Amino acid sequence: MTQVHGTVASGFESVREEFATVAAEEARDGGAQLAVYHRGELVVDLWGGEGVEGDTLLALYSSAKGVTALVAALLVQDGALDLDREVASYWPEFAAAGKGAVTVRELLAHRAGAIGVTGGFTLDELADDRLVAARIAAHAPYWEPGTGHGYHALSFGALAGEVVLRATGRTVQDHYAERVREPYGADYHLGLPEELEARFRPALPVRPTPVQEAFEAEHPIAPDSLLAVAFDQQADPPFDIVAFGNSRAVHAASPLSGGGIGTARGLARVYAAVAGELDGRPPLLKPETLAEFSRAHSSGTDLVTGETNAFGLGFVPLATRYPSLGPTAVGHSGAPGTQSLADPSRALSYSYARRRFGFLAGPGALENGRLIRTVTAAADRRDGRA
Repeated sequence: MTQVHGTVASGFESVREEFATVAAEEARDGGAQLAVYHRGELVVDLWGGEGVEGDTLLALYSSAKGVTALVAALLVQDGALDLDREVASYWPEFAAAGKGAVTVRELLAHRAGAIGVTGGFTLDELADDRLVAARIAAHAPYWEPGTGHGYHALSFGALAGEVVLRATGRTVQDHYAERVREPYGADYHLGLPEELEARFRPALPVRPTPVQEAFEAEHPIAPDSLLAVAFDQQADPPFDIVAFGNSRAVHAASPLSGGGIGTARGLARVYAAVAGELDGRPPLLKPETLAEFSRAHSSGTDLVTGETNAFGLGFVPLATRYPSLGPTAVGHSGAPGTQSLADPSRALSYSYARRRFGFLAGPGALENGRLIRTVTAAADRRDGRA
């Protein structure tokens, strides 16, 4: 049985128990971390599994999309970025091949159809957001922009990052470091310094059961599908998500679609600064900014994945997926099954990180539902709501 380490505040003992149960059931040989802030206090700080400590750095993949959305929201709040201006007004090259009318709002809501390019990218190319952005800018969209939505799995960060760079002259990474990581001391990195690499533990591939292997064999990705384009399966060799997350080049460059590296503790701290007051500072986002970025701008059938889902502006609205959360809860998942979020209705943030990929983890491993219910119930008891 996986031994659980760390601390919980009084009233959150049930979270430790649920985390231990999850660790035992999931045979968490790869290790996992869970961190929760409530009203500006770190109330849950747990970890367990071989090779994982509380300060072990893990590949948190698409968590970077949520942090990119946070930077975009701050810039909109500042008046430095206009959601309803055309992307091409900041980045003229993006107008090529029928994309001239795409707005920043549509781009952030996964409605641009700019999910990839014919033939795909190499892993080294995917580490270079500016190269990816330039090639996609010259390419035709895969559906008429604005008419539907589809997950821009490997292109969202490159495109949003290029808009931020063109609009402000600075990268998302620079804005994040200056406004979030440094002032709050968040151990979550968009661009991991080489001296911190020794704290990183590699992501581990899924261990499918025979039944799961049979399911995968019966449901291959069609090579001409939008799913294959968006997840770079047309490339030769096809995109290897585990190798991507373990690449030092990716860690250093931090491509914004999936290059975030950190701890659950660090990412929970980022979202704590969204959820409420932290370290005597007001929430990063004003209520009107949060309301605009958290509301669903895209919903229904995803043209890429075929799933029924919803997107806000970069963030994912989470109250539907996790019904115990408040209506403005936002965050983003990461490929191994990680999930991080802010629930401003409770001044609550949550981050769960796992090292080994779960089978078809998709938008967050299934254990997140159990853990989030337990966390919100504990917070409500602490607030006298339960």
